[in-house]
Amino acid sequence: MSKRKVLVLGLGNDIMRDDAVGLHVTRELRQRLPKSPGIEVRESLEMGLALLDHVAGFDELVIIDAVQTGRAQPGTVHVLDGAALGPARFVSPHLLGVGEMLALGRAIGLAMPQRVIIYGIEVDDPFTVDTQLTPQLQSALPRIVEQVMAGVLGLIAAHGHGATDPGGTGDAPPAASTAQPTN
Repeated sequence: MSKRKVLVLGLGNDIMRDDAVGLHVTRELRQRLPKSPGIEVRESLEMGLALLDHVAGFDELVIIDAVQTGRAQPGTVHVLDGAALGPARFVSPHLLGVGEMLALGRAIGLAMPQRVIIYGIEVDDPFTVDTQLTPQLQSALPRIVEQVMAGVLGLIAAHGHGATDPGGTGDAPPAASTAQPTN
Protein backbone atom coordinates (compact mmCIF):
# COMPACT_ATOMS: atom_id res chain seq x y z
CA MET A 1 0.00 0.00 0.00
CA SER A 2 1.47 3.35 -0.98
CA LYS A 3 1.91 6.01 1.62
CA ARG A 4 -0.40 8.93 1.17
CA LYS A 5 0.28 12.47 2.31
CA VAL A 6 -2.07 13.41 5.16
CA LEU A 7 -2.54 16.89 6.59
CA VAL A 8 -4.09 17.36 10.03
CA LEU A 9 -5.14 21.03 10.12
CA GLY A 10 -6.45 22.78 13.22
CA LEU A 11 -8.32 26.02 12.62
CA GLY A 12 -9.36 28.82 14.91
CA ASN A 13 -8.74 32.24 16.30
CA ASP A 14 -6.50 32.18 19.35
CA ILE A 15 -8.01 35.32 20.88
CA MET A 16 -11.70 34.38 20.44
CA ARG A 17 -12.36 32.15 23.46
CA ASP A 18 -13.84 28.79 22.30
CA ASP A 19 -13.07 29.45 18.62
CA ALA A 20 -9.50 28.45 19.52
CA VAL A 21 -10.45 24.85 20.41
CA GLY A 22 -9.20 23.52 17.04
CA LEU A 23 -5.81 25.08 17.76
CA HIS A 24 -5.69 23.57 21.27
CA VAL A 25 -6.54 20.09 19.96
CA THR A 26 -3.98 20.36 17.16
CA ARG A 27 -1.22 21.41 19.55
CA GLU A 28 -1.92 18.34 21.69
CA LEU A 29 -1.98 16.09 18.63
CA ARG A 30 1.35 17.49 17.45
CA GLN A 31 2.90 16.39 20.76
CA ARG A 32 1.17 13.01 20.99
CA LEU A 33 0.88 11.61 17.46
CA PRO A 34 3.72 9.33 16.40
CA LYS A 35 6.11 10.96 13.97
CA SER A 36 5.59 9.46 10.55
CA PRO A 37 6.66 10.44 7.02
CA GLY A 38 3.71 11.67 5.02
CA ILE A 39 1.83 13.00 8.06
CA GLU A 40 1.90 16.70 8.78
CA VAL A 41 0.16 18.53 11.64
CA ARG A 42 -0.43 22.26 11.18
CA GLU A 43 -2.58 25.00 12.61
CA SER A 44 -3.90 28.09 10.91
CA LEU A 45 -5.69 31.28 11.84
CA GLU A 46 -6.72 31.67 8.20
CA MET A 47 -10.00 30.67 6.59
CA GLY A 48 -11.66 30.13 3.23
CA LEU A 49 -9.52 30.44 0.12
CA ALA A 50 -6.46 31.38 2.18
CA LEU A 51 -6.28 27.68 3.14
CA LEU A 52 -5.40 26.66 -0.44
CA ASP A 53 -1.70 27.05 0.27
CA HIS A 54 -1.98 24.74 3.28
CA VAL A 55 -3.96 21.90 1.71
CA ALA A 56 -2.61 21.71 -1.86
CA GLY A 57 -0.44 18.67 -2.44
CA PHE A 58 -1.99 16.46 0.26
CA ASP A 59 -3.99 13.31 -0.51
CA GLU A 60 -6.09 13.48 2.63
CA LEU A 61 -7.13 16.33 4.90
CA VAL A 62 -8.35 16.27 8.49
CA ILE A 63 -9.82 19.58 9.67
CA ILE A 64 -10.37 20.33 13.36
CA ASP A 65 -12.48 23.40 14.06
CA ALA A 66 -15.05 24.96 16.36
CA VAL A 67 -18.74 24.83 15.45
CA GLN A 68 -21.83 26.12 17.18
CA THR A 69 -25.05 24.35 16.20
CA GLY A 70 -26.96 25.14 19.36
CA ARG A 71 -28.26 21.54 19.20
CA ALA A 72 -25.51 19.79 21.15
CA GLN A 73 -23.60 20.28 24.37
CA PRO A 74 -20.26 22.09 24.25
CA GLY A 75 -17.56 19.45 23.87
CA THR A 76 -19.60 17.30 21.48
CA VAL A 77 -17.48 16.21 18.52
CA HIS A 78 -19.27 16.15 15.17
CA VAL A 79 -17.48 13.94 12.63
CA LEU A 80 -18.28 14.82 9.03
CA ASP A 81 -17.19 13.37 5.73
CA GLY A 82 -16.07 16.31 3.61
CA ALA A 83 -17.52 14.64 0.51
CA ALA A 84 -20.95 15.06 2.08
CA LEU A 85 -20.52 18.80 2.62
CA GLY A 86 -23.56 20.69 1.48
CA PRO A 87 -24.86 23.97 2.78
CA ALA A 88 -23.46 24.62 6.24
CA ARG A 89 -25.64 23.32 9.07
CA PHE A 90 -23.75 25.23 11.74
CA VAL A 91 -21.76 28.43 12.19
CA SER A 92 -18.01 28.38 11.64
CA PRO A 93 -16.14 30.95 9.57
CA HIS A 94 -13.48 28.31 8.83
CA LEU A 95 -15.79 25.53 7.67
CA LEU A 96 -17.79 27.82 5.42
CA GLY A 97 -16.16 27.68 2.06
CA VAL A 98 -14.14 24.46 2.52
CA GLY A 99 -16.04 22.78 -0.33
CA GLU A 100 -15.68 25.83 -2.52
CA MET A 101 -11.99 26.15 -1.66
CA LEU A 102 -11.36 22.52 -2.67
CA ALA A 103 -13.36 22.92 -5.89
CA LEU A 104 -11.44 26.06 -6.83
CA GLY A 105 -8.12 24.34 -6.18
CA ARG A 106 -9.11 21.47 -8.47
CA ALA A 107 -10.41 23.88 -11.13
CA ILE A 108 -7.07 25.71 -11.29
CA GLY A 109 -5.14 22.45 -11.48
CA LEU A 110 -3.83 22.09 -7.92
CA ALA A 111 -3.44 18.64 -6.38
CA MET A 112 -6.21 18.75 -3.78
CA PRO A 113 -7.06 16.21 -1.08
CA GLN A 114 -9.31 13.42 -2.32
CA ARG A 115 -10.66 12.70 1.16
CA VAL A 116 -11.61 15.30 3.77
CA ILE A 117 -12.70 14.51 7.32
CA ILE A 118 -13.93 17.31 9.55
CA TYR A 119 -13.99 17.23 13.34
CA GLY A 120 -16.35 20.03 14.32
CA ILE A 121 -16.20 20.63 18.06
CA GLU A 122 -19.35 22.11 19.55
CA VAL A 123 -18.53 25.27 21.48
CA ASP A 124 -20.35 27.59 23.85
CA ASP A 125 -18.73 30.99 23.27
CA PRO A 126 -16.74 31.56 20.07
CA PHE A 127 -17.30 35.33 20.02
CA THR A 128 -15.85 36.72 23.26
CA VAL A 129 -12.32 38.12 23.08
CA ASP A 130 -10.40 35.94 25.53
CA THR A 131 -7.42 33.60 25.33
CA GLN A 132 -8.99 30.96 27.62
CA LEU A 133 -11.56 28.34 26.65
CA THR A 134 -14.83 28.34 28.60
CA PRO A 135 -14.60 26.11 31.71
CA GLN A 136 -16.95 23.49 30.22
CA LEU A 137 -14.86 23.17 27.06
CA GLN A 138 -11.56 23.26 28.97
CA SER A 139 -12.70 20.33 31.13
CA ALA A 140 -13.80 18.40 28.02
CA LEU A 141 -10.54 19.05 26.14
CA PRO A 142 -8.71 15.83 27.17
CA ARG A 143 -11.64 13.69 25.99
CA ILE A 144 -11.93 15.69 22.76
CA VAL A 145 -8.21 15.19 22.06
CA GLU A 146 -8.53 11.43 22.70
CA GLN A 147 -11.51 11.10 20.35
CA VAL A 148 -9.88 13.06 17.53
CA MET A 149 -6.54 11.30 18.05
CA ALA A 150 -8.20 7.86 17.80
CA GLY A 151 -9.77 8.86 14.48
CA VAL A 152 -6.53 10.30 13.09
CA LEU A 153 -4.56 7.23 14.18
CA GLY A 154 -7.11 5.01 12.46
CA LEU A 155 -6.73 7.00 9.25
CA ILE A 156 -2.94 6.85 9.49
CA ALA A 157 -2.93 3.09 10.15
CA ALA A 158 -5.31 2.48 7.26
CA HIS A 159 -2.71 3.91 4.90
CA GLY A 160 0.34 2.12 6.21
CA HIS A 161 2.08 5.05 7.89
CA GLY A 162 3.25 2.83 10.72
CA ALA A 163 1.30 4.53 13.49
CA THR A 164 -0.56 2.43 15.98
CA ASP A 165 -4.22 2.65 16.91
CA PRO A 166 -4.58 2.87 20.69
CA GLY A 167 -8.06 1.36 20.50
CA GLY A 168 -6.77 -1.54 18.45
CA THR A 169 -9.49 -1.20 15.82
CA GLY A 170 -7.51 0.10 12.87
CA ASP A 171 -10.72 1.75 11.71
CA ALA A 172 -10.75 5.03 9.90
CA PRO A 173 -13.04 7.75 11.25
CA PRO A 174 -16.74 7.32 10.44
CA ALA A 175 -17.80 8.53 7.02
CA ALA A 176 -21.17 9.76 8.21
CA SER A 177 -21.96 12.57 10.58
CA THR A 178 -21.89 11.57 14.22
CA ALA A 179 -22.20 13.59 17.36
CA GLN A 180 -20.73 12.20 20.53
CA PRO A 181 -20.81 14.12 23.81
CA THR A 182 -17.40 14.22 25.41
CA ASN A 183 -18.48 15.53 28.78
